[in-house]
Amino acid sequence: MLRSSQSTAEQAASAEARERTMALLREIRRIEIQTSRLVNQHLAGSYQSVFKGQGVAFSEVRAYTPGDDVRTIDWNVTARTGEPHVKLFTEEREVTVMLVVDMSASLDLGSRDYDKRALVARLAATFAFSAIRNNDRVGLIGFTDQVEVFVPPRSGRKHVLAVVQRVLTHEPVHRGTRAAAGLEYLARLHKGHAVAVLISDFVDALPEEPARSDEAMAFERALKLARRRHDLVAIRVEDPLELELPALGIVALEDLELLGLGGDAYIDLSRGRAERYRRSVGEERLRLDRLMNKLRLEMLTVRCGDNWQQPLVSFFARRARRMRR
Repeated sequence: MLRSSQSTAEQAASAEARERTMALLREIRRIEIQTSRLVNQHLAGSYQSVFKGQGVAFSEVRAYTPGDDVRTIDWNVTARTGEPHVKLFTEEREVTVMLVVDMSASLDLGSRDYDKRALVARLAATFAFSAIRNNDRVGLIGFTDQVEVFVPPRSGRKHVLAVVQRVLTHEPVHRGTRAAAGLEYLARLHKGHAVAVLISDFVDALPEEPARSDEAMAFERALKLARRRHDLVAIRVEDPLELELPALGIVALEDLELLGLGGDAYIDLSRGRAERYRRSVGEERLRLDRLMNKLRLEMLTVRCGDNWQQPLVSFFARRARRMRR
């Protein structure tokens, strides 16, 4: 009888595991379809014009025609053939795209269509599929308050799908969010130029308490270094619920990361406390906006429940217009 009960339990656990796997595969496939359609319809041309390779490489030699730059004349070929020839160059197109992605527990919050983690996966997949469509390589740095995931840059559809799966399924080991950790790891890892896409909810990135100002300064230094070396794109993801908590009185909350209470806790969400929370979150968002403006970094904000594709389309269009000037 005991053996039969164990067998039934094992079968139930196996069926549950299979269902979780199938649900994950369906979600990954859904993300691939959504992001591939977005890339093909709206971003394909913009990506190549917005994110350029570094330097030029020799392509070929052809006969000189009036209007060619005389500085490109190949004197060796000209002397050998008796006719003027010029060198042609092409841009070194290969770009490395490093996804520096928040994987902290606060991403599990979701009050709308899907949680922030699913939104982050869609944003990361959009840049990744844009990259491999242009034969560029994609890597992943996943951070909480420390770097917990590193996937070396590679190209190809299977690689991108594996990256998306890591974003969706990673179980954070450490508490908190520290975007500086991901940027500092990128600085040590990648000495050359890359497109760095920083995606986070930036929870507690710029704390108000004077005692924690060192962390805010470290974040600013990491942003400056990344901006100097790489083409840095910052994306803030947020859920409406975390911006303005409803005044519900005494409620039980599951602590994902923000409160540091170590499990379920009862807190007072009276009207006054809810208002103080709203002001505190607003001030923190404003500090981040001011820092990005100070560093002349454009930051996209994408909110759960809103159209997440439109901010990306607008961003690529703005960047393309600036590149043409």
